[in-house]
Amino acid sequence: MREKSSIIAQRLLNLYRQAHVISGGWSVINRVLLNEADAPVLEELMKLPNGGKLVQHIKNLQSGKMAKDSIEHELMPYGGQMDRMAKGTLISGADMKELEKALMDFQPDEEHIEAIRSLPMVQSFGERWLVGIRAAVACHPELLEKWRQVQQASRAYELWNRGYAMLTPPVSDRAKAEIQAELSEYETYLPMFGEDGTKLLARLRAFVSSV
Repeated sequence: MREKSSIIAQRLLNLYRQAHVISGGWSVINRVLLNEADAPVLEELMKLPNGGKLVQHIKNLQSGKMAKDSIEHELMPYGGQMDRMAKGTLISGADMKELEKALMDFQPDEEHIEAIRSLPMVQSFGERWLVGIRAAVACHPELLEKWRQVQQASRAYELWNRGYAMLTPPVSDRAKAEIQAELSEYETYLPMFGEDGTKLLARLRAFVSSV
């Protein structure tokens, strides 16, 4: 059974907002947008904050006005500020060596994620640390691949913690809507936690399917 158009719209908007941390960039994102954004989904997107910008981008792709691996600057999420901020931060050679060592030692657990986040270089990016470091290592394929592992692990633990928080009473209708919108991500990341992750995923699925 096809998902509700409103749920697909919210998932596509989330994907659009997270473009700066998605491996493959706009080439991957645009392919998903073209595959899933039919007329009812576009209608639902227009009801969401900043959904109009995404609708225009999708229409540009559908018409062939925009190449399938790019986006018009004025339609970029956050006005493109995420990328500009990352590229504008100066990084010393010593900072880069410290980051490189941490990445080479990285294991996908909370301890190593915290070790990465505690680096002065990483902290300099504040809440935008994921996109900031990604831009900093973009010209270093080996480090970029390790950073993708950090991104994936960080997102996995974020969803793990959020999933349990969402299921903690009292549970609101808003929580159900948020879980529905991000269910595909939960399905991607929670299995990384083995049996415990599978059990949590089952609870989340049961929750969103309940009346």
